[in-house]
Amino acid sequence: MDERTKFIGRLLSGEKMAPLCREFGMSRVTGYKLWKRYHEFGSVALFDRSRAPHKHPNQLPFEIEQLIVRFKREKPNWGAPKIRELVSKRHPEIKLPAVSTVHEILDRHDLVKKRRQRSPYRATATYLSNPKGANDLWCVDFKGEFKLGKKVYCYPLTISDFATRFLINCEALTSTRETTAYRVFEETFKEYGLPGAIRSDHGIPFASGNSAWGLTKLSVWWIRLGIQLERIEPGCPQQNGRHERMHRTLKLEATQPPAFGFLQQQEKFYRFMKEYNFERPHQALGMKCPGDLYQKSQTPYRGLPDITYPGHDKTMLVTHCGRICIKNLKIHISCALANQPVGIRLVEDGIWEVSFKEYDLGFFDEASGKFAPKEDPFGLILEKAL
Repeated sequence: MDERTKFIGRLLSGEKMAPLCREFGMSRVTGYKLWKRYHEFGSVALFDRSRAPHKHPNQLPFEIEQLIVRFKREKPNWGAPKIRELVSKRHPEIKLPAVSTVHEILDRHDLVKKRRQRSPYRATATYLSNPKGANDLWCVDFKGEFKLGKKVYCYPLTISDFATRFLINCEALTSTRETTAYRVFEETFKEYGLPGAIRSDHGIPFASGNSAWGLTKLSVWWIRLGIQLERIEPGCPQQNGRHERMHRTLKLEATQPPAFGFLQQQEKFYRFMKEYNFERPHQALGMKCPGDLYQKSQTPYRGLPDITYPGHDKTMLVTHCGRICIKNLKIHISCALANQPVGIRLVEDGIWEVSFKEYDLGFFDEASGKFAPKEDPFGLILEKAL
């Protein structure tokens, strides 16, 4: 900077360009360039200029950048991959920028929420099934309760398909009682058919710690329909991680702020289901929407099928208090099996085996009148894969 100032000062004092350039060790082209720049911009021209190009040939047009910003404000909880996919669907004629470019634009406009770094390790239950087809496994749970505007609690019951992430149902209920959950599942089965299995936690109404094998009337109804039960370990919600991740999105999009009453909240849930299934792309699905992959089950719901026990000696109906009565004996089985037909057969003198459908529940002895249940007739306590 000092050399340039001296050079321009001596030119201003009347010295010639050629000898002055030789003295300063520069070409006359550079000398005339500095002289011209000084006359155009003044002393500012003597500072170093950035070598960065004024315009990059691959720079994203301003209009597309503003479109990305507008879509982000329209969908504030969507990240860069989903915003890019939204641009592709609504404006297929636009040449799409890279996901990193979209993220940079959002970050530049302070539209990126900074989150703490998470461990790359993902805890999974290797002993639970990992089906690839629609309706092979449904995931069910109650999202945490929250208070509506009218100061009453709402308990959303959610049902999703494991393979396609399709949100099958989301009902705003007044409680977690079996009767209300039964109605929701019956309506869902009528519309979408029956799944091969249902995965749940150990909470009410899916399971009960006070019942044999953790059964409830709801889970017995599922077994009666031919649905396999799967339960995650207590305190391990990551084993139902896909469903729990959907709950986080549901909370952001449909419960903050909550609606005034149940009807208004259910309307918010319906809007969320439509967007989640048919508009919101999913990275694990190759940026497809769950609705692009899901199809209704080929197993229709036709009510409870009849149960027969041709290989057993007797078919008996469990009483409303969970017992079977034989030879003046009252054998307690399980209250969850109330009003369900079970088969019994004599395996030894005075020893009877009790079965429900294809599951052998245990044995009872005529002498003692005690029922000895099997540890896990329904395959719920699965051994962990090594």
